[in-house]
Amino acid sequence: MPNLTLKRPIIFFDLETTGTDNVKDRIVEFAFVKLSPDGKRDKFVKRINPGIPIPAEVTAIHGISDEDVKNSPTFKQVAHQLYDWMKGCDLGGYNSSKFDLPLLAEEFLRVGINVDFTERSMIDVQQIFFKMEARTLSAAYAFYCKKELSNAHSAEADIDATIEVLAAQLERYPELKSDVPSLHQFTHTEEYVDYARRIAMKDGHPVFNFGKHKGRKVEDIFNAEPQYYDWMMQADFALHTKQKISEILNRMKLKKAGLKV
Repeated sequence: MPNLTLKRPIIFFDLETTGTDNVKDRIVEFAFVKLSPDGKRDKFVKRINPGIPIPAEVTAIHGISDEDVKNSPTFKQVAHQLYDWMKGCDLGGYNSSKFDLPLLAEEFLRVGINVDFTERSMIDVQQIFFKMEARTLSAAYAFYCKKELSNAHSAEADIDATIEVLAAQLERYPELKSDVPSLHQFTHTEEYVDYARRIAMKDGHPVFNFGKHKGRKVEDIFNAEPQYYDWMMQADFALHTKQKISEILNRMKLKKAGLKV
């Protein structure tokens, strides 16, 4: 991919899942493509037994049934291998910031791997497309690459198309900087604390991004309503969200004790 300037490897990835809920749903197929600064390209593609039924309406979209994955490994069985393979890499995908990354983080946390992707840059190719043209992946592929996307909703086909679209975008828009940190900044105009986007950053402070306290500082609410933290920990929030609010609460306790945070 000659137009993309790489200082370290970047992994573009796509997930096929049992649904769209990043707390309850599971991965049934993943495709990871690693591009290295020296031009080397590696793939890690695998079907996964999600451990829960795949709804018929979801199978109708990506074509993967319970029968197709009954002998496949679980995510837990491949998680450590995948995590090690991803170390030191930036990330990229199509609509990955809102869907794929939060769900992938949940899968890792669920099997006891404490992921933290915040030190990595993340290119969401969809956001470039939306800001420049506003379409779907199939339309983006047709628009930028002048091709029809065959085998859409196969994880590998989708992520290969995503990489091609990004290459075409960099060629089409010379005003876009080609390095990964710049593309990360361009595709992430808002800052969030957790992958599920329940906690946002505003003026340097974590604030709630949902419910009755939306826009208010997390620390202010936890001070005024300590039971709100307990409710969130017991409710059906993403594991990563719970991890982050626990970190916020722990920092509050250290401050009150006069300890350095």
